[in-house]
Amino acid sequence: MTPRFEAPRGTHDILPSEQPRWRRVTATMEEVCRVNGYRPIQTPGIEDTELIIRTSGEGSDVVQKETYTFSDRGGRSLTLRPEGTAPIARAYVQHGLHREPQPQKLYTIGPFWRYDRPQKGRYREHWQLSVEAIGTADPAIDAEVLKLYDEILRRLGVTNYTLELNSIGDANCRPGYVERLSAWLDEHDADLDEEARAKRRTSPLRVFDVKSERVQAVLADAPKIGDSLCDDCREHFARVRAHLGALGVSYELVPTLVRGLDYYTRTTFEFKDEAIGAKDTICGGGRYDGLVEAIGGPPTPGIGFGAGIERLLLSVGDRELPRPEIDIFFVVGEGADRSHVLATMARLRAHGLAADTDYAGRSKKGQLTQAARLGAKTTVVVEADGARIARPGGDEPTTLEDLAASLGA
Repeated sequence: MTPRFEAPRGTHDILPSEQPRWRRVTATMEEVCRVNGYRPIQTPGIEDTELIIRTSGEGSDVVQKETYTFSDRGGRSLTLRPEGTAPIARAYVQHGLHREPQPQKLYTIGPFWRYDRPQKGRYREHWQLSVEAIGTADPAIDAEVLKLYDEILRRLGVTNYTLELNSIGDANCRPGYVERLSAWLDEHDADLDEEARAKRRTSPLRVFDVKSERVQAVLADAPKIGDSLCDDCREHFARVRAHLGALGVSYELVPTLVRGLDYYTRTTFEFKDEAIGAKDTICGGGRYDGLVEAIGGPPTPGIGFGAGIERLLLSVGDRELPRPEIDIFFVVGEGADRSHVLATMARLRAHGLAADTDYAGRSKKGQLTQAARLGAKTTVVVEADGARIARPGGDEPTTLEDLAASLGA
């Protein structure tokens, strides 16, 4: 028996019927990035494994559980990119973008890979928008990045979401906080579960990522990073919040919000929506002022986010979208010169018009039905003795030459 193949578990096909919604979302992302001055960049789907380990953290869930890592035929360890920030930062250093005017405002839309349990809106191969502003520590750029995604949601009609915001300090003040938190965790170790203990072993801050609601309730009494911020971080965060207020971006302060990757500093954030079933993250990111230096570049501040497209589509829902249309559909009757029709379509297409005809041997009635199904703006019926444009009040005689000329072809 011939085997029946399916897409690998955790991946999915984006079918023609899904493309209008998909393209609307990606086109909105591209347009909002454009008007904010962000330029597109593409990086390879594979990266040196050491880049991922160094930037994500060897103890992170991404590195420990989720990466697709393999050795190629030359014995090099490569990893399918699990997120967009590290590859873009690597390109920034490799191609000397730090020598160009700063900040470099960049974005990419593409596939990423993480091994995880597939569920609604979560795939092992998923698509996301990654937005990065590299080369400035200005709190205004933090607010701009947050406003950018807020504007994408507004344009797509998504309203039932929450922006959660926090600052996790920097290398000056966070070590002192980690000491306080570690002491508190020692005192309350009996109240933790194995997941929390495992996360603590990699980084004490990661305990706040635990899934258990019971442990989360315990951690609500833990020391908060906001109480340990140095003056510079406190001032930076206050200015970020002031800018967000001026931009009309609503947010909630969540003092336990941390991100799961080692490179984050200061501003961290997540956009959450209930469309996935439970309130879940549709966009997450933050500031990473030490990342570029950690991969061989000069000390360079930056901020960015990753936003999954599949998850955003769940938030967008089944809102009415314009039906894809073609400009002209040719119904070809028996005995008509089909080659002439094909040549006319080629002329029309060369001038940017969407033209189509039947390739399935349908009857004339079936072709008219297909024209309606495709949303044809104009339907031309071609017979052996001439052509006519189908009109609701009566057909209009024409020739293929006149038709092409009238349409500028």
